[in-house]
Amino acid sequence: MQNQLKSKIIIFLFFVIASNCYSQKGVSKIAFGSCAHQNNPLPIFDVVVKHTPDLFVFLGDNIYGDTYNMDTLQAKYLKLDRKPTFQNLKKTTPIIATWDDHDYGLNDAGKHYEYKKESKEIFLDFFNEPLNSERRNREGVYTSYYYKNSGKILQIILLDVRTFRDDLLRHTATESEFFYKPDYIPYQHADSTLLGSAQWNWLEKELLKPADVRIIGSGSQFGIEYNGYEAWANFPFEQQKFIDLVKKTKANGVVFISGDVHYAEISKMEIPNMYPIYDVTSSGLSSKWLFATPNKNRIEGPVMDNHFGLITIDWKLKIPKIKMEIWDEYDNQRIEYTIKLDEISFKK
Repeated sequence: MQNQLKSKIIIFLFFVIASNCYSQKGVSKIAFGSCAHQNNPLPIFDVVVKHTPDLFVFLGDNIYGDTYNMDTLQAKYLKLDRKPTFQNLKKTTPIIATWDDHDYGLNDAGKHYEYKKESKEIFLDFFNEPLNSERRNREGVYTSYYYKNSGKILQIILLDVRTFRDDLLRHTATESEFFYKPDYIPYQHADSTLLGSAQWNWLEKELLKPADVRIIGSGSQFGIEYNGYEAWANFPFEQQKFIDLVKKTKANGVVFISGDVHYAEISKMEIPNMYPIYDVTSSGLSSKWLFATPNKNRIEGPVMDNHFGLITIDWKLKIPKIKMEIWDEYDNQRIEYTIKLDEISFKK
């Protein structure tokens, strides 16, 4: 009897691991956001809870750590954790997360941040990553999740745009094409990296897996034009590499969600011989900025007030609809934009 019980437990664990986090509950409503300063009250989390999402995705700058002292970083996470609004979110909504620079360790930091291993463990502990997770056994915090919905599959891929990223190239010219002074210029050679070879290899395998809708979470914006600040546009060869990888794998249903910039917008990147890539930016759970940068790909926004993003997928339709929304801290809908899944799929 004991041997049979052990066998059943082993088989059960095998299927749990093999399914790579398939959820028993369908996920159709995904809330997300970034840039939550631990010193602020963060009432936005109570607004998120009112919308009863199936999942909340933190997209980075989940706290503002900015330190070489890991005790300081830990204390700032603890300050966020003690907030009643965050406790309300944790109590009601499953949470998954990736990071950006301020919770990684330092503003605009990349692969040379010397405490990235230590900050990773603090990050994973805070978000209750299982001790046997692959995430704990490899460099970086990139990961993926799968959810079954009415016979269809939602894949959520969370990228790590910090651990492997080359240093940014400083903008040193005295004049620029913008009304502000840019910080950075794009790389002009193909050996520059944002994701790193290990993450790229993993990502290709993920995109080859069956899925109907693929939500890609990135701390930095993917779909915008170059604006002199942090974005995939500073790594144009990496940006093109992602597009080429989607074409190579024939991965349908790719939608980006991103953060970082302290305002909300939806960007639409038109791509030759492929479907367009939408990037829904939700940045400003508590942070605000004075202006939005130019973006020829912007089709909605900007929203400069504190807010969160919401994607709702209607799985019951023959061709599912994907509704993208931005809701502000006063529970006002500020953006709504809907597409059909066949608009972001390769033509048969």
